[in-house]
Amino acid sequence: MLKNTFKNPLLSGFYPDPSICRVGEDYYLVTSSFVYYPGLPIFHSRDLVHWEQIGHAIHRPDQLDYKNCETSLGLWAPSIRYHEGTFYIINTFVSEGREARRDNYIVTAKDPAGPWSDPVFVEGADGIDSSLFFDEDGSLWYAGNFISEECRYEGHHGIYLNELDTETFQFKGPRYIIWDGFKTRSKWIEAPHIYKKDGWYYLLVAEGGTFVNHSVQMARCRTINGDYEICPRNPIITHRHLPIENPISVTGHADIVETQNGEWWMVLLAVRPYVGGHYNLGRETFMVPFVWDKDGWPMIDNETGMVQTEERLPNLPRTIVPLIPTTDNFESETLAMQWNTIHPPVEPFYSLTERPGFLRLSTRPEVLEEICTPSFVGRRQQHKTFLARTAMEFIPQTESEEAGVAILQDDRFNYIMVLKEKDDELVLELHKTENGTRSLITSAPVKRSKRLYLSIQGNVTDYSFYYGYDEQEMTLLASGLDASLLSSVVNEGFTGAYMGMYTSSNHTESFNHADFDWFSYQGE
Repeated sequence: MLKNTFKNPLLSGFYPDPSICRVGEDYYLVTSSFVYYPGLPIFHSRDLVHWEQIGHAIHRPDQLDYKNCETSLGLWAPSIRYHEGTFYIINTFVSEGREARRDNYIVTAKDPAGPWSDPVFVEGADGIDSSLFFDEDGSLWYAGNFISEECRYEGHHGIYLNELDTETFQFKGPRYIIWDGFKTRSKWIEAPHIYKKDGWYYLLVAEGGTFVNHSVQMARCRTINGDYEICPRNPIITHRHLPIENPISVTGHADIVETQNGEWWMVLLAVRPYVGGHYNLGRETFMVPFVWDKDGWPMIDNETGMVQTEERLPNLPRTIVPLIPTTDNFESETLAMQWNTIHPPVEPFYSLTERPGFLRLSTRPEVLEEICTPSFVGRRQQHKTFLARTAMEFIPQTESEEAGVAILQDDRFNYIMVLKEKDDELVLELHKTENGTRSLITSAPVKRSKRLYLSIQGNVTDYSFYYGYDEQEMTLLASGLDASLLSSVVNEGFTGAYMGMYTSSNHTESFNHADFDWFSYQGE
């Protein structure tokens, strides 16, 4: 890497739909989290390059009811803003299908690290990916998208604006249509953000859908609710004209920020594909500089006009933040921020205190291949090449009980390696779930040992699974397993691959548990 440059992505792994705001010399960023809990991870930076997670906006199980949410539902596209001492996040909660139930709510906090308030749902707020704008006169505006009732073509969406009561966060006054996609033949317009600069209200949107035609577009108007003029250079950024296997593809869904030194930067999502246009890491957060041209429109400020793997540094003092340790020894009483469960644990199924220094997972009837809250604690796959390892202590008491490690895209597509009791012998089994159907790939007898070491190794095309009784001597269980099974393209989803620790009693009652001494993740 060249001096005075940074490497994209800013946040590697499944961190899509970034939204950013600045408070003085501090920057805050939030991304989507869909069905994973805690939800809406919040990051802090002082130089726009080095980011440290400081909290989650959804961090109590009673804030939202995730019940029956499949993996690509849940928390979509948050937007973070700051006004007069308070941070605001507005977010879409999708709970009954992508086109069925969409509720938009607002949470607030004095400290972005939390705690955050209970959600206040905005009644009558249809659409997705909404955002807030505080105008200079103190008024608060809601910007959202809508599906046109005329539906003149596939993806005929638009953007509407409605003032909000600053106390109740409910609509007041009329709704204004400020961008009808029919005007520009734009498809799937969403993710609106409004900014004010030099007497103009600028409207930034995502357009083209969330795959190869994704883009960022802009319009402007002298009045907030007037007739918006479309940027003549739209899209202002896209990689839709490039091959899908370009190192960075699917660029879109952006937010912008001005630094205290007068520079402008855009954060946006993109993916890093491998062979066949697949991507297991999900949609990640990238950043690109831009300037305003003589006509008052944005222009990407680099030699290509695109998102680059290497980009010049912002003109900000370099501020290093602590790196996440490669190994978690589970010595705290709470999980570190990189860990998530699938749905909030309304009934707790893990403990860091029952056996100090271990993560204990209760062996419950829930299974990974169904929409539920399984006994799974996982973290994102953040690198195309990685090594994940753990030390497990587990004694199955019935043949229905199992424990081990899993790597998944969702309940329909995953690999699991689990220890089981079978015909009075211990066996280690590797299973594949494809289109919701679980099948055995291979198995191996293992000796009765206090501890079993388990490992997943991955690269751009395949995964390999290892086990051992000594951390330094691992035995191959299976190699060359197709990584594209966990591609976001295959499951047509919005998330990225997760890996972690898992146990289940497969629909039977159990009072057993599995203990994990540590979990290590290294990537390059």
